Amino acid sequence: MVALKTHLHALAESVAAYSSLPIFKLPIYDGEDTLRAWLPISYAEFQSHVQHFATHIASRLQAKGIAPRSVIGLWSNGMSYVDVLYIYGIARAGYIPQLFSLRLPNPDVVYELLKRANAKAIIYEPFLADVLSNCPYPAFGAVDLRDIDVGQASLPPMPEPASPKDIAVIFHTSGSTSGQPKLLPCDFKWLDNMVAKSATVSRPLRKTGQDVTVAMGSMCHIGQTFMFLASFQNGACTIQPRAVTFPTDELVSMITQGGLNRLNQFPAFFAVHARAARMNPKVLALLRSLDEILYSGQAMPREDEEWAYANNLQLRNLFGSTECGAMLLSVRGGGQPSPALRPIEGTAYAFMPIKDGSDESEGSGYANVNARLLELVVLAESGDCPHASMRAADGHYHTGDLFVEVAPGAYVNRGRGDDWIKSENCLRCDTRAIEENARQTCADLIGECVVVGNGRPSPALFVEPAQGVQMDEARLRREIIRRTRHFHSRRYLHERITSPKMVVVVPQGTLPRTATKGNVRRRAVEDMFKAELDAMFASA
Repeated sequence: MVALKTHLHALAESVAAYSSLPIFKLPIYDGEDTLRAWLPISYAEFQSHVQHFATHIASRLQAKGIAPRSVIGLWSNGMSYVDVLYIYGIARAGYIPQLFSLRLPNPDVVYELLKRANAKAIIYEPFLADVLSNCPYPAFGAVDLRDIDVGQASLPPMPEPASPKDIAVIFHTSGSTSGQPKLLPCDFKWLDNMVAKSATVSRPLRKTGQDVTVAMGSMCHIGQTFMFLASFQNGACTIQPRAVTFPTDELVSMITQGGLNRLNQFPAFFAVHARAARMNPKVLALLRSLDEILYSGQAMPREDEEWAYANNLQLRNLFGSTECGAMLLSVRGGGQPSPALRPIEGTAYAFMPIKDGSDESEGSGYANVNARLLELVVLAESGDCPHASMRAADGHYHTGDLFVEVAPGAYVNRGRGDDWIKSENCLRCDTRAIEENARQTCADLIGECVVVGNGRPSPALFVEPAQGVQMDEARLRREIIRRTRHFHSRRYLHERITSPKMVVVVPQGTLPRTATKGNVRRRAVEDMFKAELDAMFASA
């Protein structure tokens, strides 16, 4: 038997150490949907719920003849307590969860991904029942099982890894390639590394009392999966918001009533609270009271970062990816924008010079533009190196993320060296694929185009009309949307361009180009049309 540690082992150890402490605080709403209180769920209670769900799940799947170690899809919001119980319950029942978030709404794409993973069933959010009416797999609604009797069914034995290469869980890349995300099978060696690595990220900050943090995203994505592992291994509690875009008044309640002292959030969502704090001294005082404000996924806007440091907020930057979890961390409260990042202990990374250090990277605006650009490469021997299907020919995983070294072993992120951007919730979007589809389907209409929208809810398409096009601007935008509609219907919600207002038509020769190759400069378009993009998404 290979001595590898899973999230289930880590949970059992944490329950033994922190049995009576709350692992979750769940929001309680009144009849008018107003937040009234936070309900604590203890470590022991959570484990009992997981085991109860596992007993139900195993009984139902085995009744369908579905053997343990089969892949079971879960199409879920990933934000509620019941969602977490299903994710952990499927694993505890001895099966391999394949996780789909609701940001992937096309059932045909879900079926294709289930087939590629050789899945045997799917568990789904109950409101998706009509969408799944013709599902080719055994399908079960993800109802709350806590009060449903298990009858004579028994809890399966604790699953134990037989081999480091056996698959433990299947995620998906956060952006689409060729019309669908890629499978991201994660083996037990990778999971063992996630358990060890996560425990180092959220070490306790309080000498007395319990750290309380907040869910930063869906458990169907690696970010919150990793942060939950980090939290409970250190005896902390996670507050469950209704949505990751929780308003400032909910944050105030989390701090004053829920005991929140560690805020984890994507920069675009933290910006809402930063704006509120500029206008309200009480909100600023609460942000100052936090022991840590950890942001991840992309660079924080420099204006927000400078303001936060000027007001003594305890910022900390975490750099990570779907494929590898958390990878690099900055010093907490470092005092200056664009803080240097260092690899998390126990990893094996290389920072390799790239061939072309041009201005095409979607950088963070780091001042030293002449610094040598380095690509972050996860070496094959690193425990968090993803599945072999994700690696390059040299056996390593090339992230495509670019950095400059500002001190020995300290790096500042300069964005990516490819055509991917990140949306406001830090999920990826392949701009090149959208551009190629637009050129292919609208060849008679488009002379040049570029997709932008870094840090925005969705991408936007900027178009220079083809020579001789007589169509008025409004009609041209509608026609582009009509011709590209099928392509976008298969993509994640954050990758789609589905409204004419997301298409901007500009005169020929307007889009800025590089001096050498004449390529449209994506970052320069973002900067040139910032006001238009702000207005476009003001009501999004």
